[in-house]
Amino acid sequence: MKGILLLSGGIDSPVAGRMMLARGFDLVLLHMDNRPFTDDREFEKAKELAAALSKAAGTPIPFYVAKHGLVAQGITAKSTDRHYHCILCRRMMLRTAEALARRENADFIVTGESLGQVASQTLTNLKVEEDVVSTPILRPLVGLDKVEIMDRAREFGSYDTSTSAGLCCTIVPEKPSTKARLDKVEAEEAKLDVDELVLKLMGSLELVVM
Repeated sequence: MKGILLLSGGIDSPVAGRMMLARGFDLVLLHMDNRPFTDDREFEKAKELAAALSKAAGTPIPFYVAKHGLVAQGITAKSTDRHYHCILCRRMMLRTAEALARRENADFIVTGESLGQVASQTLTNLKVEEDVVSTPILRPLVGLDKVEIMDRAREFGSYDTSTSAGLCCTIVPEKPSTKARLDKVEAEEAKLDVDELVLKLMGSLELVVM
């Protein structure tokens, strides 16, 4: 079976990927490139982590990059409620992952989420975010705390890359919603042309050669 791994330049998602590989699953990697709200270093970190996952798998793993920064710009331009910005972005990421799963004949989506670690990963928000896809989402880190995840990153050899210098997303709201209501999120999303944004993301996909 095969999954689409949402791969960032951070600590969590590479660990999730290594755990899935250890269980014998195949992966396709999808990096949501948030430039200009991050910098080139975040992309380079994700590329290095993708190469490490391929090495662990013993075979090249497809590594796709989508220009999610364009969508983030669109979300902010439509005056959506800033409290829901991360949730709106996350829903777009999952839609893109599902569209890529259909193209790649993948069976599920994999994320590096662990319960309650950040605002977008509260149980309430996870439910709202995954409402937009029907593809199963696997979260191998969901019950681990940050210390356990960091320990696994060190064990796998990805920790130094993940914690190297890079610019985190600069449009994260100061007070993100932690208990989002689906009707409120859908009302904010109605300000956007969601189908057009998904098409834009899929049209921006680039298969990176490592």
